[in-house]
Amino acid sequence: MDEEPERAKRWEGGYERTWEVLKEDESGSLKATVEEILFQSKRKRVVESHGQVRLGMMRHLYVVIDCSRSMEDQDLKPNRLTSTLKLMEAFVEEYFDQNPISQVGIITTKNKRAEKLTDLTGNPKKHTAALKKAVDTVCLGEPSLYNSLNLAIQTLKHMPGHTSREILIILSSLTTCDPANIYELIKTLKSLKVRVSVIGLSAEVRVCTVLTRETGGSYHVILDESHFKELLMLHVKPPPASSSSECSLIRMGFPQHTIASLTDQDAKPSFSMSHVDSSSGPSLSLGGYFCPQCHAKYTELPVECKVCGLTLVSAPHLARSFHHLFPLQAFIESPVTELQEDRFCQACEGELKDKSIFTCPSCGSVFCVECDLFIHDCLHCCPCCIHRQSSA
Repeated sequence: MDEEPERAKRWEGGYERTWEVLKEDESGSLKATVEEILFQSKRKRVVESHGQVRLGMMRHLYVVIDCSRSMEDQDLKPNRLTSTLKLMEAFVEEYFDQNPISQVGIITTKNKRAEKLTDLTGNPKKHTAALKKAVDTVCLGEPSLYNSLNLAIQTLKHMPGHTSREILIILSSLTTCDPANIYELIKTLKSLKVRVSVIGLSAEVRVCTVLTRETGGSYHVILDESHFKELLMLHVKPPPASSSSECSLIRMGFPQHTIASLTDQDAKPSFSMSHVDSSSGPSLSLGGYFCPQCHAKYTELPVECKVCGLTLVSAPHLARSFHHLFPLQAFIESPVTELQEDRFCQACEGELKDKSIFTCPSCGSVFCVECDLFIHDCLHCCPCCIHRQSSA
């Protein structure tokens, strides 16, 4: 019988002699090495987030969650399903914060079938409530990639050409039970310009590799729960806008919130169109947002009018999506030793302790790596440039 090889698994090679990364300084402390590792991880995020690419403003995304028997595995605590649903709640909140005029829908697949958990909507509360209820889902049988993709296509194919059509699959199983040839469906997805990405919880699956490659999506397999969250949050940022996407003027309505006074004798409570297909039942109210075209009433924005089809948004929603069209320029990285002035970050006013600084190409202001990340990920504008414009 052959002797077992010294390294049984190929992936174990990445963990060999990891202690050699840690080096002590003269005083025997590991602090400098740990700080260097942390800085490199932050710098990696800075490099990944800086891309001068025009991104899509309006997105339609379906998230497919595998609810097959394999989701009961306990390599993620307490199990794969609970961990996935918990991370999905954080994803939905972050998604709508960065893409306020976009929409999300959730599909679950188990026992060779696929069904919608929520329809495409811009209401994060509806998705969060559905995800909390889904914790009690019984995991059964095998998933069906074909049925899930086909169900998503039925809605996405009617979306206008200026929006992005996306599907994100969270797949736990290593098998899929399909009623027809999935490779024909992949051709259909490609022709409809639907971008499909997959996050695997087990291992790489050949059909998913082909699916993501042909549709221009991404395919990753998680290492642990923190890596799972990191991969999920990569899909918060919109994909690059296609050069072949339709460019057209989009009709939008900007309704103001109006509420009738209780002392007004003519004021009458009315139903909201948002509750027409809601399971919570209709509720009467005196105020709301009224469509400027057909005067249908809604309780919250953004929403697509069910009567006339007009997209209803608020001005802040549009402003928060605008930065995707014109992303902020990447700051210039340089060694901190080149800085002749006081070594302080002009945003947080903290001392520049890292070995690199980041300079705004427009105003020449200097920032630390944390502020650079915050400016590009959250603010989307240089605070020093804005301050100079307002004081001019």
